[in-house]
Amino acid sequence: MNSFDLSVLFFLQLAFILAVCRMVGMVFKRLGQSQVVSEMIAGVLMGPSLMGWLLPDFSAYLFPSASKPILFAVCQVGLVLYMFLIGVEFDIDLIRSRLRSAASISLAGILAPFALGALLAFYLASDGSFFSSKTTQLQAMLFMGAAMSITAFPMLARIIFEQGLSRTSLGTLALAAGSMDDAAAWCVLAVVLASFQNNMNIAVYAIGGGILFAVIALVVIKRLLKPLGRMVETAGEMSPGILSLVLMLAMLGAWFTDFIQIYAVFGAFVMGIAMPRGKFAQELHRIIYPLTIAFLLPVFFVYSGLNTKIGLVNTPHLWLIAALVLLAAIVGKGVACYLAARWHGESHKEAMAIGTLMNARGLMELIILNIGLQRGIIEPALFAILVMMAIVTTLMATPIFERVYGSKAARAHQIKPVQ
Repeated sequence: MNSFDLSVLFFLQLAFILAVCRMVGMVFKRLGQSQVVSEMIAGVLMGPSLMGWLLPDFSAYLFPSASKPILFAVCQVGLVLYMFLIGVEFDIDLIRSRLRSAASISLAGILAPFALGALLAFYLASDGSFFSSKTTQLQAMLFMGAAMSITAFPMLARIIFEQGLSRTSLGTLALAAGSMDDAAAWCVLAVVLASFQNNMNIAVYAIGGGILFAVIALVVIKRLLKPLGRMVETAGEMSPGILSLVLMLAMLGAWFTDFIQIYAVFGAFVMGIAMPRGKFAQELHRIIYPLTIAFLLPVFFVYSGLNTKIGLVNTPHLWLIAALVLLAAIVGKGVACYLAARWHGESHKEAMAIGTLMNARGLMELIILNIGLQRGIIEPALFAILVMMAIVTTLMATPIFERVYGSKAARAHQIKPVQ
């Protein structure tokens, strides 16, 4: 296919993706699942695991290999804008009140799954069907540990928003712990990528550059943007000029953290935190959120689904490995975070809710797995197993949370916002 043919096909791809995601979303909404969960599943259904198996000719026509770079570029924009909005809604002041508990839960949510993931990788590294021949045993252990430690931070934020917990003690604690978990996991991934390229300077640049970027964004840029915040408050709306400047900053943040190999979503997230609050943040959410959620983000799930071949898990041994990975993920993340929350005096109900929320892998897991597959660290079979783990742990989150903590309607009169 030439460039023109791919551009024509791209519009059909988008229409198909949106239609399937919406239909699957309608089904899973009746099962109490969020749109993000249904889009994860829809992505796998549109890949070789189902559509490519049932309708191979149609699948090959609709999603040819040559079109993948285009889909990848679009899904990157969607991820960056979504994480930027998560940052805009992220309230650092609320985190300060729960910092010790959040740090403890985060530490438990990193160390336990990391240890279990590393042990699994130690066992699997000698089997060529899971890690590439270029991956050393240490690299395999570090990557698997990071992949098991990740929390679905965007998914976590969306569940908390949908459950009406955005400014509550529980929601704040879970968001703080989840953000710390993911930052640590990405630092570990930077070390893996550095060692994989035999250049530890990559890790130094990633971690050092990430800290420097955060300081500049949250101290310098945040202060420079305050007059724009006052302008929007006065005008009551955001002008196209200010919106263009904001989007430029979001893209620059994404570019820089991608350049230093932390990954684009973290630059966008930090830049979102730097934005003024009040009317400024409300306008950003009003303008950017609907298009990002309804149009751009589904493309990422389909892109991940195109790389997922569940059919590769086709022997009792591989299904046993898949079960072990799932068990290690739940015990290492959910149970460890529950115990850490109880240690810090949280009630059984709140600790269970935190463990359930932290156990979801979702979007961030798919990101780290795609990086591992693209860089040749893991093989497609392990990619499929870990995608299944991400889907199952994310599917578990909302039903178990509501069973433990009650539905939004049932507890509306009980939850008080943090002052």
